[in-house]
Amino acid sequence: MLYLCAIEYIYRCFIKLIYKMATNKNAIIRYQALNKCFRNTGKRYAMKDLIASCNQALFDYNGATDGVKRRQIYEDINFMKSEQGYGVDLEVTKDGRIAYYKYVDTSFSINNQPMNKTEALQLKEALLTLNRIKGMPQFGWVEELILKLEKELDIHETPREILGFENNPYLKGLEFLSIIFNAILYKKVLNIEYKTFRSDALETFFMHPQYLKQYNNRWFVLGTHSKYQPITTLSIDRIIAIKETKDVYQISTIDFTETYDDVVGITRDLNSEVIKITLHANSILAPYILTKPIHGSQKIGVLNENGLTFSINVIPNYELEQQILSYGEGIKVISPIEFSKKIKNRIIASLKNYEQV
Repeated sequence: MLYLCAIEYIYRCFIKLIYKMATNKNAIIRYQALNKCFRNTGKRYAMKDLIASCNQALFDYNGATDGVKRRQIYEDINFMKSEQGYGVDLEVTKDGRIAYYKYVDTSFSINNQPMNKTEALQLKEALLTLNRIKGMPQFGWVEELILKLEKELDIHETPREILGFENNPYLKGLEFLSIIFNAILYKKVLNIEYKTFRSDALETFFMHPQYLKQYNNRWFVLGTHSKYQPITTLSIDRIIAIKETKDVYQISTIDFTETYDDVVGITRDLNSEVIKITLHANSILAPYILTKPIHGSQKIGVLNENGLTFSINVIPNYELEQQILSYGEGIKVISPIEFSKKIKNRIIASLKNYEQV
């Protein structure tokens, strides 16, 4: 399941591009330290000086360094000189047996370099990946940016599809995602027209949206609303219309990330407490439960030829019941007895649908 909000996924896709082709943060720091040395006209830098500058920069950033070696600096210089790197033009002068390094043009800086073809290809690759996420809000700008890259840098490769995300492009209400996202980001109160599954009546109310959450391939907005306290949860696909208002936005004191960490899905009773639920998966289901835990709190008890006994610490809700029932005969609730009986009663009710079969 794709469980990333748009801003988080964009960050993950573009982080390596933001850092100009560097393979890790230490490489970035070394390149920047070397760049300063090569531009400095007030001092001559031999290899030992370059090493010292890189080590000092790493220490200033990390508070520690394993010690950059001469070989690493040579590799960094070769990368900076390469077409895949920054294409720097270095002048190496010798004074006796000591070589000194500086830019041929000391006004040059790697920070002022235009994007090269390798960087552009990486950027386009990331953009294409984003563009394939049909369920995300308003990615029309991605196509425009790709066209500009193709025109400016003569990049026309179309990579084959290598990622398949679980999403539903036909889900209603996706056009509202960007509006809600911006309302949360810029603290806007929304006037929402909403129709529940239980009624055909249209309800209109004001909402202070606080949090977007995806579960089971559907999006939900959580926020505050004077009629339903303390949290209102709306399914995006049941929203009919949205308008921004000029009302004063109120930021909720609830930490939504932490609050919903104790549940499976989207339903949470703020007055309920976390309980320990012990379950047993048979030998066929056990490997799946081990590799895809039901909840982040999952702890392994006993694993043997008869299956897997494990526990989770959660607040029971409808979504948890649905997930347990989806495993059919492969799983059994051992405790607490009240929750076990609840699952049993739902199975009995389900069996009644097949009494005539």
